[in-house]
Amino acid sequence: MDIKSMKNYLYWLYCQFELITCSYLMEPWEKLLFYTFNITMLVMVLYTAYIFVPVHISTAFQYFLHLLGNQHENAVSIVK
Repeated sequence: MDIKSMKNYLYWLYCQFELITCSYLMEPWEKLLFYTFNITMLVMVLYTAYIFVPVHISTAFQYFLHLLGNQHENAVSIVK
């Protein structure tokens, strides 16, 4: 794939995005606010996923290991 066709494809995707969101009808200052809001929301969702998803996956993994019987030994053991 050459550079010119990639450039045309990206421009086509941008035009499709503008058609879907109807942002081609907006004035430039409205587009700026719209895109700023959308990019901010996307960054916040990605950051939240980066921070919280691994913790939830780890917790779920430990829970399922506990259900299957692979229990970790406690640090304090009871001696009889």
